[in-house]
Amino acid sequence: MARGSIKVGDEVAVTAIVRGRVTPDRISVTIPSYDFPHSVVDSTSKAVIGQHMELIGPVTRIDGDKVTVSLRPLVTVDAEHVRLVERHVALPRGRKKSLVDKA
Repeated sequence: MARGSIKVGDEVAVTAIVRGRVTPDRISVTIPSYDFPHSVVDSTSKAVIGQHMELIGPVTRIDGDKVTVSLRPLVTVDAEHVRLVERHVALPRGRKKSLVDKA
Protein backbone atom coordinates (compact mmCIF):
# COMPACT_ATOMS: atom_id res chain seq x y z
CA MET A 1 0.00 0.00 0.00
CA ALA A 2 1.38 3.41 -0.89
CA ARG A 3 2.67 5.61 1.91
CA GLY A 4 0.52 8.57 0.84
CA SER A 5 -2.74 6.66 1.27
CA ILE A 6 -2.30 5.90 4.99
CA LYS A 7 -1.90 8.68 7.54
CA VAL A 8 -1.37 8.89 11.29
CA GLY A 9 -4.66 8.31 13.11
CA ASP A 10 -6.20 6.05 10.45
CA GLU A 11 -7.63 2.69 11.54
CA VAL A 12 -5.81 -0.13 9.76
CA ALA A 13 -5.98 -3.92 9.80
CA VAL A 14 -3.03 -6.30 9.92
CA THR A 15 -3.63 -9.93 8.96
CA ALA A 16 -2.14 -12.36 11.47
CA ILE A 17 -1.91 -16.16 11.42
CA VAL A 18 -2.84 -18.21 14.51
CA ARG A 19 0.10 -20.27 15.82
CA GLY A 20 -1.60 -21.93 18.76
CA ARG A 21 -3.34 -21.51 22.09
CA VAL A 22 -1.21 -20.18 24.96
CA THR A 23 -3.82 -20.16 27.74
CA PRO A 24 -7.56 -20.85 27.68
CA ASP A 25 -8.25 -17.21 26.79
CA ARG A 26 -5.14 -16.20 24.76
CA ILE A 27 -3.76 -17.31 21.40
CA SER A 28 -0.32 -16.79 19.87
CA VAL A 29 -0.23 -15.19 16.42
CA THR A 30 2.39 -14.49 13.76
CA ILE A 31 2.34 -11.02 12.20
CA PRO A 32 4.05 -10.63 8.79
CA SER A 33 7.30 -8.60 8.89
CA TYR A 34 7.14 -8.37 12.71
CA ASP A 35 9.85 -10.58 14.20
CA PHE A 36 8.55 -10.79 17.76
CA PRO A 37 5.98 -13.11 19.36
CA HIS A 38 2.52 -11.63 19.84
CA SER A 39 -0.57 -12.94 21.61
CA VAL A 40 -4.14 -11.70 21.63
CA VAL A 41 -7.20 -12.40 23.76
CA ASP A 42 -9.60 -14.92 22.23
CA SER A 43 -12.07 -16.37 24.70
CA THR A 44 -14.20 -18.04 22.01
CA SER A 45 -11.79 -21.02 21.76
CA LYS A 46 -12.78 -21.44 18.12
CA ALA A 47 -9.46 -20.29 16.63
CA VAL A 48 -7.50 -23.07 14.94
CA ILE A 49 -3.84 -23.23 13.95
CA GLY A 50 -3.27 -21.61 10.55
CA GLN A 51 -6.43 -19.50 10.65
CA HIS A 52 -6.09 -15.90 9.43
CA MET A 53 -7.43 -13.11 11.63
CA GLU A 54 -7.37 -9.34 11.34
CA LEU A 55 -6.00 -7.18 14.12
CA ILE A 56 -7.29 -3.60 13.96
CA GLY A 57 -5.65 -0.53 15.47
CA PRO A 58 -4.77 3.11 14.84
CA VAL A 59 -1.60 4.18 13.03
CA THR A 60 0.75 6.01 15.41
CA ARG A 61 3.76 6.54 13.15
CA ILE A 62 4.82 6.29 9.52
CA ASP A 63 8.52 5.99 8.78
CA GLY A 64 9.37 5.42 5.13
CA ASP A 65 7.86 2.08 4.14
CA LYS A 66 7.21 1.04 7.77
CA VAL A 67 3.94 1.67 9.63
CA THR A 68 3.59 1.51 13.42
CA VAL A 69 0.17 0.33 14.59
CA SER A 70 -1.07 0.37 18.18
CA LEU A 71 -2.16 -3.20 18.82
CA ARG A 72 -1.13 -2.85 22.47
CA PRO A 73 1.91 -3.00 22.23
CA LEU A 74 3.07 -0.94 19.27
CA VAL A 75 3.76 -3.14 16.24
CA THR A 76 5.91 -1.93 13.32
CA VAL A 77 5.22 -3.70 10.02
CA ASP A 78 5.82 -3.06 6.34
CA ALA A 79 3.23 -0.76 4.74
CA GLU A 80 2.30 -3.48 2.24
CA HIS A 81 0.91 -5.66 5.06
CA VAL A 82 -1.67 -3.17 6.32
CA ARG A 83 -5.13 -2.45 4.96
CA LEU A 84 -7.03 0.79 5.53
CA VAL A 85 -10.22 0.23 7.52
CA GLU A 86 -11.34 3.75 8.39
CA ARG A 87 -9.90 7.15 7.58
CA HIS A 88 -9.23 9.55 10.46
CA VAL A 89 -11.31 12.72 10.13
CA ALA A 90 -9.75 15.76 11.76
CA LEU A 91 -12.15 18.10 13.50
CA PRO A 92 -12.04 21.76 12.52
CA ARG A 93 -9.90 23.92 14.75
CA GLY A 94 -11.27 26.98 16.48
CA ARG A 95 -14.72 28.08 17.45
CA LYS A 96 -17.12 29.16 14.74
CA LYS A 97 -19.62 30.84 17.04
CA SER A 98 -18.96 33.10 20.03
CA LEU A 99 -19.94 31.96 23.50
CA VAL A 100 -21.82 35.19 24.28
CA ASP A 101 -24.81 36.54 22.43
CA LYS A 102 -24.23 39.78 20.61
CA ALA A 103 -26.37 42.70 21.78
